[in-house]
Amino acid sequence: MNKEQQFAATPEKKQHVQWIHITKRDNISFQKGLLIRAIAILAALVVCAIITVVFTGSNPISVYGTMFKGAFGKGRFLVTIHNLSILLCISLAVTPAFRMRFWNIGAEGQALIGGLATAIVMFNLHSKAPLWVLIPLMLISALVAGAIWGVIPAIFKAFWKTNETLFTLMMNYVAIQLVEYFLKIADKNGSNSVGPYLLGDGIPNLFGVQYLFNILVVVVLTGLLYVYLKYSKHGYEISVVGESENTARYVGINVKKVIIRTMILSGLLCGLTGFLIVGGASHAISSNSVGGQGFTAIMVSWLGKFNPLYMILTALLIVFMGRGADEISTIFGLTKSFSDIITGIILFFIIGCEFFIRYQIHFNHRKKMTEEKEEA
Repeated sequence: MNKEQQFAATPEKKQHVQWIHITKRDNISFQKGLLIRAIAILAALVVCAIITVVFTGSNPISVYGTMFKGAFGKGRFLVTIHNLSILLCISLAVTPAFRMRFWNIGAEGQALIGGLATAIVMFNLHSKAPLWVLIPLMLISALVAGAIWGVIPAIFKAFWKTNETLFTLMMNYVAIQLVEYFLKIADKNGSNSVGPYLLGDGIPNLFGVQYLFNILVVVVLTGLLYVYLKYSKHGYEISVVGESENTARYVGINVKKVIIRTMILSGLLCGLTGFLIVGGASHAISSNSVGGQGFTAIMVSWLGKFNPLYMILTALLIVFMGRGADEISTIFGLTKSFSDIITGIILFFIIGCEFFIRYQIHFNHRKKMTEEKEEA
């Protein structure tokens, strides 16, 4: 075979162009991740400003100023911080389960059942027991109720491999119906809400400051859970089970025990949230007492990377947008739907930027490829 024939028989190599090539990032610095999130928020604000001008004709700077005033204006700062503490508390509750890859979607029901237990104690004992006896009974009842509501799906998951997502989700509706049943018994007026006049006084204001008790409890809880997850043996076992159950079994970890124990903890913290909502804030119970925060907490936990300290920032952002959106609806005469659109756009950008933190995009990527494999 001459050189020309040999050259013709050799598979031709060519440059193949991939216009978009995505690779997973190995590591990204905290500063770079923070920069990406900041760019996402700025981009969201620009898009929202354009939409505001096009569809309402309002000045977007005034709109954003009104949002800030609605969250942190005079007489509103303490309410915003309290809303932050409640959302953060229920977000902390689902975090241990999520780190274990147990998808607890039932925080709404677990918190609601804790609130119901608190309400039942208040309803029956507020005029019969002193406050120093009533409050511990309220707390214990809420913690036990939340723990029971959390451990039931954990037992089924540990022993019979049931789907925890569907199980915990369905238990939300059971909790709602139990509250409705209580309302039918307790509320003779048929208003579907048991007010303070029925439940009596709950936790008094600490040092004369409203909501201070709730806020301080959540501050302490955040620090304790951070230490528990990062430095304790239980926190280590949760992480190992979350990475691989087979690996956990290989190193001698009792996976069933960890699942059940972690969901008891998650249920306890959800029950604590219900106690703070009913006993420490509203002093009332209704089927909407938790207000969907059990589902919002899922997003807070994920965006915070299951880190209690990071979750403070994500919870603050969501609470700020919610209160700010309500304010612009009132001041500018816009419908609640428009404020929800603004909130949705900002959340879309924040969630979407996680893709750019996890992955890197290369444009015009060239890669050598052969049309056929060479014979060995």
